[in-house]
Amino acid sequence: MKLFVGLGNPGAKYAGNRHNIGFMALDQIAADHGFSPWKAKFQGQLSEGSIGREKAILLKPQTFMNNSGQSVGEALRFFKLTPADVMVFHDELDLAPGKCRVKQGGGHAGHNGLRSIHAHIGADYGRVRLGVGHPGHKDAVAGYVLRDFPKADQGWLDDLLRGIADGARSLALGDSGKFMNAVALRVAPPRSSTGTEGSKPAKRTQSSPQAAPEKAAEIKAATPPAPEAAPAEDARSPMQKLLDKFK
Repeated sequence: MKLFVGLGNPGAKYAGNRHNIGFMALDQIAADHGFSPWKAKFQGQLSEGSIGREKAILLKPQTFMNNSGQSVGEALRFFKLTPADVMVFHDELDLAPGKCRVKQGGGHAGHNGLRSIHAHIGADYGRVRLGVGHPGHKDAVAGYVLRDFPKADQGWLDDLLRGIADGARSLALGDSGKFMNAVALRVAPPRSSTGTEGSKPAKRTQSSPQAAPEKAAEIKAATPPAPEAAPAEDARSPMQKLLDKFK
């Protein structure tokens, strides 16, 4: 059994925040894999189901981000799981928007949700780091992660979430490589190798029937006129020419 945890803050006010991308990832997995309706349990929202042949529990802590570990700890103890059975989906400032990385164990890097989980179950759990980008200055971080994703980000965000759901089975089986491949196929699908996209039709060289008379007229106009025939030579004598004038 695997425990997938999505991090975020409860309530409609925060639903579209960058900080709630972990909740969004679990919602997509639940929808695509036919999980049970969400119910209140372990200070969170819980959904049960299977990903392939692997049973999984989805948990969205409702304790607010800074106390996420309370909910995760309760669920871990109830299902008699170890930290190695837990995979946490969370926002990551140090990754560009749309990027995704899988990590097992390690530090919390200042993320308050991970800090709380560390305090309750230790550091040996897995995490899926979901890039949201960085505002550029540490003083702007709080306002940045607590703002909704802009409309311009909806395209890559949808692709990322669908890729996560596509690869969830591989993730549950511990194959992070196949999981990352599934995400990549959504976020950066391979380009067609046919080479026909965007090609222009060949330029036509045959004249249309309507253009034929105009073409003939152009040829006719370009032909120089034939020279006039030279006058016949006058064979009369000078005297005869003089007499002819007086006739």
